Amino acid sequence: MRARLVTEENKKWWTLAAVSFGLFMIMLDNTVVNVALPAIQRDLGVGLSELEWIVSGYALTFAALMLVGGKLADAYGRRLLFVIGIAVFTLASLACGLATSGDMLIAARIAQGAGAAMMNPATLSIIAATFPARQRGTAIGIWAGVSALALAIGPLVGGLLTDHASWHWIFFVNVPVGILGIAASFLLIDESHDPTHERLDLPGLATSAIGLFALTYGLIEANTYGWGSPRIVGAFAIAAAGLLAFLFLERHQRAPMLDLTLFRNRTYVGANLVVLLVALAMFGVFFFVSLYMQNVLGFTAVQAGAAFLPMTILVIVVAPIAGRVSDRFGSRGLMTAGMALLSVQLVYFSQLGTDETFWTLLPGLVLGGVGLSLTMTPSAAAATRAVPVEKAGVGAAVLNAFRQVGGSVGIALMGAIMAAQLSEPPSIASFMRGFEHALLVAAGIAIAGAIVAGALIRPHDTTRETGEQVQPAEAA
Repeated sequence: MRARLVTEENKKWWTLAAVSFGLFMIMLDNTVVNVALPAIQRDLGVGLSELEWIVSGYALTFAALMLVGGKLADAYGRRLLFVIGIAVFTLASLACGLATSGDMLIAARIAQGAGAAMMNPATLSIIAATFPARQRGTAIGIWAGVSALALAIGPLVGGLLTDHASWHWIFFVNVPVGILGIAASFLLIDESHDPTHERLDLPGLATSAIGLFALTYGLIEANTYGWGSPRIVGAFAIAAAGLLAFLFLERHQRAPMLDLTLFRNRTYVGANLVVLLVALAMFGVFFFVSLYMQNVLGFTAVQAGAAFLPMTILVIVVAPIAGRVSDRFGSRGLMTAGMALLSVQLVYFSQLGTDETFWTLLPGLVLGGVGLSLTMTPSAAAATRAVPVEKAGVGAAVLNAFRQVGGSVGIALMGAIMAAQLSEPPSIASFMRGFEHALLVAAGIAIAGAIVAGALIRPHDTTRETGEQVQPAEAA
C-alpha cells in the first residue's frame, strides 16, 4: 500500500512535468519571435503592420479558440486535446519555418495559435484534476512559473537562433520538441473529462472570434487607413456587435461556451481582469523593448535576448515561491504588489534615452521579473481555486483567453500609439516619442490592475483545511 501511494504521489509530479513541457513550448512562441522581427522584416520585406500580425495573429487565434479548446478538453478528454494540440502546433511550426513571405508566415502563425488553444486550457485542467486542493496552488505556481519563464526566455532563445542560424530555426526547433511532448503525454498523463458536458456552442465561438478579430484588426490597421476611415470604423462596429452578440448568446444558451455563472465569484472575476490587464500592459512592452534595444541601442539579437535574463532568473526563483505563499495566505496582496511593481517598471522604461546600456536597463528588468511572478502565479491559483474541478477546463480556458486577448490587443494598442508618433520617414526621435507614450499608457493599465486586485480578490482565497474548493456561489 505504501509503495502504491508513493508511486501515485510521484506520478502527479511527472504529470505536471509533462504538461509544463508542452506549456513551455506554446508560451515560448509568444515572445521568441520578438527579437527576430528585424531579421524577418529584412528577409521577407514586410512593414510594421505585418510584423504586428506575425505576433498578434498567434495571440489572437490563441485567444479566440481558447474557450472551445477548454470545452472540447472537458468533453472528450483533456489528454486527447492536449496531444491533438501539440500535433497541430508542431506541424504549424514547420510551416512557419518554411515560410517565404509575410502572408505565409502570418497564416502559419494563426495555425500555431489554433494548436496552442487546444493545448493550453488542457494543461491547467489536467493539473486541477490531478492535484488535491491543498497542493494545487504549489502545482499552479510551477505551471505559472514555467509559463512566465517561457515568455521571459523567449527573446534570448530567439536571439541565439537568429544570430547563429536564422530566424527560421526559432520555429524548426519546435518539431522535435513536439514529438517528445506527444510521447511524454501518453506515458505520463491519465485521461480525464467532464461527464456533465452537453454540446458545443458554435454560435458563441463564431461571435467571439469575429468580435476579437475585428477589434484587433481595427487597432493594428488604424494608422494605415486612418482612424476615421470606413474600413476602421466598420471594424470597430463589427467588434462591438460581435462581442455584444456573444454575451447575449451566452446568457441564453442551454450549454454556453462561456458559463457566465463562473463570474458570480468575485475572486474569479478579479483574477481574470488582472490577467487581462497584465497582458495588455506587458505583451506590447516585450514587442517594443526588443525593437528599442536593437534599432535604437544597437544591440544584436543575442544581446537583446540576453538582456532579458534578469527577468528570466527572477521568474524561475520567485514564481514557485509566490504559488506556495498564495496557498497559505491568499493571492490578493501578492497580485496587488506585483501590478504596482510592473507600473513602476514601465514608468522607468518610459524615461530611457538613446544611449543607454544594459546596466541602466537592469533596474527595470528586475522590477519586471518580480512583478510578473507576483502577479501571474497567484492569479492562476486564485482563479483555479474558485472554479469546481469538473469545470476546470473551461475555467482555465477563460483565464488564458483573457491573457491572450490582453496580449493581442496590447500589442495592437501600443503599436497604434507608436505609429501615431512616427514621422515619415521614421526617425529615432519619433520612435522614442512613441515609445515613451506607449509605456506610460501601459503603466496606467498596470496601476488599474493593482486597484482591481485589491478590490476584487478575496482577502484569504485559500482552500479550507478539509481541502475542499470554495464554490462560486459561496464566494460571491
